[in-house]
Amino acid sequence: MEPRSIAMTGKTEERSVIRSHFSSAAPHFSPFFRHPFITRNTATDLRVTKPTLQYGGLTRKHFISKRQLDGKKRGSLTLQNEDVVAMGTVNPSVTQGLSRRWKFDGQDIDMDMDSNYSLVEGNLLIKRPQASQHGGIYQCIASNAIGTIVSREARVQFAFLQPFSSKPRSAVSVREGQAVVLLCGPPPHFGDIRYSWIFNGQPGFLVRDKRRFVSQRTGNLYIAKVEASDVGNYTCVVRNVMTNATVFSSPTPVVLRSDAVMGEYEPKIEVQFAETIHVAKGSSVKLECFALGNPVPSISWRRADGSPLPGKIKINHSNGVLEIPYFRPEDAGLYECVAENSRGRNVARGQLVFDNVEHLHWAQTLKDAHMAIEASLQWECRANGKPKPTYKWLKNGEPITIEDRVRVEGGKLFISNINVLDAGMYQCAAMNLHGVIYASAELKVVASPPDFSRNPVKKSTLVQQGGEAIIECRPHASPRATFSWRKGGDFLRSTKRRTILEDGTLRIANVSKSDGGRYTCVARNPFGTASSTGTLVVKEPTKITAPPLSMDATVGESIVLPCVISTDSTLVPTFKWFFNGKLLDFNRHDHFEMIGGGSAGDLMIRNIQLKHSGKYVCMVHTLVDSVSAAADLLVRGSPGAPEGVVVGEITDTTAQLSWLSGPDHHSPVTSYIVQARNPFSIGWQAVKTVPADVPGQMLHATVVDLSPFVDYEFRVLAINGVGVGEPSAPPKQIRTKATAPEMAPASVSGGGGNRGELVIVWEPVPEEHQNGEGFGYIVAFRPVGATTWKQAVVAMSEASKYTFKNDTLPPLAQYEVKVGVFNNVGEGPFSDMATVYSAEEEPSIAPSKVWARTLSASEIQVYWEPVSERDSSAKIFGYEVVWHEEGASESEAARVRVTGTATNITGLKGSTLYLISVRAHNSAGTGPASRPVNVTTKKPPPSHPPANIEWNLTNSKILLNWEHVKAMDNESDVTGYKVVYRQNWLGRASIVETNRTSVELQLPSGEDYLIEIRSQSEGGDGSSSGPIRIPKMSSLNSKGLLCVAVTRMAELCAITFVVSWLIL
Repeated sequence: MEPRSIAMTGKTEERSVIRSHFSSAAPHFSPFFRHPFITRNTATDLRVTKPTLQYGGLTRKHFISKRQLDGKKRGSLTLQNEDVVAMGTVNPSVTQGLSRRWKFDGQDIDMDMDSNYSLVEGNLLIKRPQASQHGGIYQCIASNAIGTIVSREARVQFAFLQPFSSKPRSAVSVREGQAVVLLCGPPPHFGDIRYSWIFNGQPGFLVRDKRRFVSQRTGNLYIAKVEASDVGNYTCVVRNVMTNATVFSSPTPVVLRSDAVMGEYEPKIEVQFAETIHVAKGSSVKLECFALGNPVPSISWRRADGSPLPGKIKINHSNGVLEIPYFRPEDAGLYECVAENSRGRNVARGQLVFDNVEHLHWAQTLKDAHMAIEASLQWECRANGKPKPTYKWLKNGEPITIEDRVRVEGGKLFISNINVLDAGMYQCAAMNLHGVIYASAELKVVASPPDFSRNPVKKSTLVQQGGEAIIECRPHASPRATFSWRKGGDFLRSTKRRTILEDGTLRIANVSKSDGGRYTCVARNPFGTASSTGTLVVKEPTKITAPPLSMDATVGESIVLPCVISTDSTLVPTFKWFFNGKLLDFNRHDHFEMIGGGSAGDLMIRNIQLKHSGKYVCMVHTLVDSVSAAADLLVRGSPGAPEGVVVGEITDTTAQLSWLSGPDHHSPVTSYIVQARNPFSIGWQAVKTVPADVPGQMLHATVVDLSPFVDYEFRVLAINGVGVGEPSAPPKQIRTKATAPEMAPASVSGGGGNRGELVIVWEPVPEEHQNGEGFGYIVAFRPVGATTWKQAVVAMSEASKYTFKNDTLPPLAQYEVKVGVFNNVGEGPFSDMATVYSAEEEPSIAPSKVWARTLSASEIQVYWEPVSERDSSAKIFGYEVVWHEEGASESEAARVRVTGTATNITGLKGSTLYLISVRAHNSAGTGPASRPVNVTTKKPPPSHPPANIEWNLTNSKILLNWEHVKAMDNESDVTGYKVVYRQNWLGRASIVETNRTSVELQLPSGEDYLIEIRSQSEGGDGSSSGPIRIPKMSSLNSKGLLCVAVTRMAELCAITFVVSWLIL
């Protein structure tokens, strides 16, 4: 930042310092301060070659609470006379060899002639500043041996407020109800001021309300409607915000006329804002609006477009001031102040325009340039900002002199044919209404003899015989050098084959073996001569002796494209293959592999695909040359998909198709096949066409033998000498036209049902053969021998059964039946005639001599005598046994059907009375039930398992002992025990029954056995003891004990073994 003005309100300092900021290297001004009242220094290298001025704001030692800008190009700051001014700052470590001076209003400040000015480490110190002597524009200039640059300008201004004139003010005479405006007429001043009014010398300022308003723009007091209480003396008070000085005007008397009272009138807006106001982004804007009138007008605010006022606005209590803080683009628009009373209304309007000020900043700045004599320089600086900036250029602090060699085009500077006098410091200044910024750079002009140290002639240049050799000579020289070449000790002259270019490059065409040798480039300029030597080595040219040949291939084949070369034995060739202009990366392509080695780099292509058709180039590189050979590969494949398939005329069984040929993939199409699919087919199926074989040159066919009223999709495939190609995309699905059904139902039969019914069944016609909507069946039947058919319509396409009911139908009467079909188009054929019997009658007699006995707590056996065929006209299929507990309803009864005359009922409850009956049944239903018999199941078996089981194994004999199981009162008594043993869980079980509490088993040795023991009773088998595992024992004696708690059945408590020898 450059030095800026500041508001000085206190009087504690007696001098001001205007500071300049410097750093090392060529002079450069750069931003340094964010706050104009804080001084900061940066560490800088003590080696001083280019001092840099860093822009700083005007500073003072005490905090300053307000800055005042004058709105012009230069920053404008306000100070009091007695304050001390300080501008810029200096880092003492970077000022070696640097001189600083200051200008005031364009003139150099002579420190010796004006004792108020002094320099302190480059800072400008102003003692006892006075407005008349020190108010103006200041600028710092920094110089050293390299050049001079200038800072931005800063304006210093002084805030003041003179007293009012002591001349008395005239009285203002006004009628009651009339409006009055009291003028303040502030005295001369500079800096922000605030207005207030005092009434009759009372302490405190006049309170503003809807009737009284003080404009901060004019200072005037406005009274919309005078009342008797307004009579008195009014004093205008002006305060300078910068200096806090306050002055008072002479009183203005207001007297009331008694001749009349002012009548009512409409509002007149006396205080209003400008028609157009430009507001900068982020700033605050205040709009004043006040109206005179009787009655006192009310003030309201609105936006002309009807949108709501921003929520952040502030409106004072009298509505006379509208403030919009932090102005944004959405706040712009037409605002209206509406003054209204009972006599009328008035409106003031003003347009707030968002002024998107973009402060200047560099988009492209300058860089130091080191240029050779006679060279050309182009510098460009470019800044962004609104308004668009203009540019000026300075050299060593002065405007650049335009001449033939020096040209300025806006932010561009062109200097041609540079000489030593052009060296110095250059500045580009970008400026607009809001300020100016500088960019600085040094132009250093270099003068030196030729020097090959950084860029010598190439030590060895390889070239093929017959080729072109180029040997560059690029020394650093200023001004540019002249060149000559020699081979060995002989200087060379330009010939048809040999040319020395202007930049020093030696070019030799059609090189031969004799051109090989050492070449020296000699460079001269006014400051000296230098040379550099390199060797030219001539090699035999590389040739491709076996190039790749153009060929055809079929998809899926593998081929090899050869590439064999002859080259100089000292060169190492590198082979590369290109496919359609792109380098092949063998690590990323599975199909390609380079084979061979040494002088061969053949390309193998495996599993060739259509995409491999194209141009292949073998390129061979050596250090001296490159050669290449190309070949075309044509890949033949099955045809591509036909395109644009269109379905034309459609009938009930045919459809006309046409298509366009697809790519033949380099093999002509020989024929086409048409495929179709419908909701009833399994995938795509080939269909019949006319012609049956569609030749390759024909692009249409008629599909025949289609099913009526079926949705079809079609596709076409092409065939060539390679194979069948890809299918076309199917066109939109079509539906063949409807027709009368052509297929009759199959498998017509029937029989069964209830008495008085004739049941006819058939196999439904598949949907794809129904040929149209409204499909149904016609069922025709007649007694055997009759001539008249009875018919019934079944209007359901999925129906497979029809039942004719008539109570007069005799049982098992023979009928001839047939089933036909129909749809909305018409009727179809009938099926073959079949013979069907009507339903038979239910059995009419119940089984006799039903007897039952209980087998256990859960099983009852039932017997009965069959119904005699002589006693029943109905055929008997079997019997149904029905049982339920006493007291239960028949709906809760269980039942089972059997074909014999006895059955066992299982899964019953113990100690329960059951009622059991039997009835005969056939296809017509069940007959009457027999008289129920009552049977009670036995008590349930004991619930406790055998306990305290002991076993003793001797060789192959096992002796088992256990405690007797005692049945409970509600359980059946124990009648014996059942011992079940097996070799493993899945093995076949053997059972031994005994009425004792011990048993001896003869078991083969060498196997594990599992043994269970159950009690037996009339109620069935009791609970199991749980498995007892007898381990393998060969000729050993062992014992065991299985303890089973009575309260925890089948729980294994412990097993103990006493073993003479333990074999695991």
